[in-house]
Parts: sequence; structure tokens; C-alpha cells
Amino acid sequence: MALCWIIKLYSTDTWALITARAIVGMGVSGSYVVTPLYIKEISEDSIRGTLGSLVVLSQNLGNLVVFILGEYLSYKAILWVCLAVPILHILLFMTMPETPSYLLKCGKVEEARDALAWLRCRNGSEAVVDVELQKLLLELEHSKAGRFTTAIKTIVTDRSTFRAFRITLIITVARELCGCLAVLHFASLIFKKASDGGWVLTPNQQAAVLGAVQMVGSCTASSLVERTGRKPLLGTTCLVSGIAMCALGAWFYAQTLTGVTGSSWLPIAALCLCIYCDAAGLQPVPFVIMTEMFSFQLRGTVTSIVIAFACALVSVELRVFQPMSSSVGLHFVFWLFAAVCIVSTVYIACVVPETKRRSLDEIYAEIGGKETKDEKDCEAVVTKL
Repeated sequence: MALCWIIKLYSTDTWALITARAIVGMGVSGSYVVTPLYIKEISEDSIRGTLGSLVVLSQNLGNLVVFILGEYLSYKAILWVCLAVPILHILLFMTMPETPSYLLKCGKVEEARDALAWLRCRNGSEAVVDVELQKLLLELEHSKAGRFTTAIKTIVTDRSTFRAFRITLIITVARELCGCLAVLHFASLIFKKASDGGWVLTPNQQAAVLGAVQMVGSCTASSLVERTGRKPLLGTTCLVSGIAMCALGAWFYAQTLTGVTGSSWLPIAALCLCIYCDAAGLQPVPFVIMTEMFSFQLRGTVTSIVIAFACALVSVELRVFQPMSSSVGLHFVFWLFAAVCIVSTVYIACVVPETKRRSLDEIYAEIGGKETKDEKDCEAVVTKL
């Protein structure tokens, strides 16, 4: 990412801008794979949902800061600010420990103990550290997937793991096809049509408003994900986003029939509601669920596949969205996104498990996979009786 801003500072030619965009795209994709994994593997169960949601909150905070700076600073000054962020990150992150899960996988038990003790602000000899370390060792024993090909084989052949993988892919589809990208793509058009009712804002001010809405949504996710659980938050935001998409599609349909742009507040409200729901649940919660549904031997492989799949979906969506809206109408496209949200809400309610503070055995038992230890113990007692 630092290389991206250096290239932009060096030149504003077409080749430089395209190259910088490609480089930062690689950096963002890599960070979306590694960051949720790192956060999951250093977090205590009681706060892993909140910390996992900070991935999207940080992204939205960065967007909002740049939107605001764009109103007051020059192009070069903003590039220097953007360059300072990854450089500062490099310097600070050098002092961070490797995750205990990875250290155990490498056979470095004592280093894992020290890292775990440091992360929990405890002494390495305390019983709490030993208990958590034993849990990680037990998880390591239960799953031996290591190389990419071995991990793929495990995902495909193990029934419970494959079901978890399928659920992860489907909620990823819901996240990417909820319509947030569409409303952001047509945000300027919506603001323009609403300007007849007095909603006159400059492009930078429009971007800042949308960034502020995203930031509020991310704060909501961070504060509610541990209180409400993953499933209720994801399902509620998906449903509300679908309702907002229906309203937005109806407004555009009425506008094409009558040519009147009345109720200018409606598209702005629907636009902000969609973006809010995306930041409050649809974007952060799937990341949290994804890291909680797989052992640490499989998380890296699953996350890489899912992020690649999400990027492919976004590419296709951006490619076909404009031609489709031109041929069948913008209202139909928004209604299509609304249908995706509503169907996804039903799927989330019926199939997606709650992963809050639950072990893999408990999660897989809910989706019809492995039995939990308690269930096996109960079955053994019944058999003896």
C-alpha cells in the first residue's frame, strides 16, 4: 500500500495511476485475508466479535477522513497523509507477536505461551494461560490440515466442514449482492434528483455524508455484535436493507412513470439506510462468522477462497450493473437486489448458526455435523442405562 502512494506522488500519468490502483488492490485483498485471521487468533472469545468488526470500521473511518481532508487539503498533501499510515503501521506492527495458534502449529509451545500471556496481560505461569493454551493444542490435534491441497481436500470431503464452507459462501453472496455497491455507484444521481427538493451538496460533501453514515453503521456493529449475537444482527440488517431497496426501486419506478421527482427525502433516506445496514451488519458480520466456523488450520485457506470469490462477484456486478440498468430500468435492478436481501434473510434465519462464544463442535452440531462432547457423553449414559 505504501508503494501505491509513492507511485502517485511520483507521477499522475495514466500508467502511474493504473499501476498504483492495481498495487493497492493487491494490498487490500491481502489485508482482508490476513487481518480477520490475526484478530481472531489473538482475541479472547468474549470480545472476538467486537474486534473482528473493527476491520470494516477502520476501513470506513479511513474513507471518512480522506473525504473530509479532500475538502480542505491539496491532492499532494492527502497522498502524504495516506503514505504516513502504512509506514506507521510497519513500524508499530514489528513489535506485535505472532499468533499463538501459528506458533503452536510450528511446534513453538513456549513462544506460544509467552505470546498468549503478553496478549492477555498475564504471567505465563498463570492457570488461565495454561487452560487457553490447552484448548489451542486440542484444536491442533483435532485438525491436521496443513498444505493448501490438504486443506481443500478436508473442506470437500468432511461433511460438517463443507456445510460450514457452503454457508460462508452464501452469506458472502448476500454481502456482495445486497446492493450497497449499486447505491454508491448511483449516489451522485440520487443526490442530483433529490436536489430539486433542496438537498444541494457538493460532490465532496455528498461523499462525506455517505462516509459518516458508514462510520455510524460500523460503530453500531462494534457495539452490538457481542450483545445481540452474529445471526440476529446479520439477519436484521439484511432485511432492513431489502426494505430500503424496495423503497428506492419504487421511487425510481414512480419517477419513470410520472416524471415527477417528488418526495426527495425518500431516495436519500433509502440510500443512507442501505449504506448504514451494510456497515452495521452485512459487511463486518460475515468476516466474524467466517473466522469462527473453521479451525485455524483451515481459516487461511477458506478466507483466501472466500475473498477471491467476493472480488470476482464485485467485478461481475460492476461489469453488468450499468448495461442491465439501461436495458431493464434502474428500478428493476434495485428490486432484484431487494429480492436477494429478502431471500438471504430467510436463509440466515433458517440455516446460518449462531457462532457467538461457541466451539467448533457446538457450531457443527447445530448445522448437522459432528456431535458435541456433551451429546456424546449423554448418549453413552443412556446406552449404559
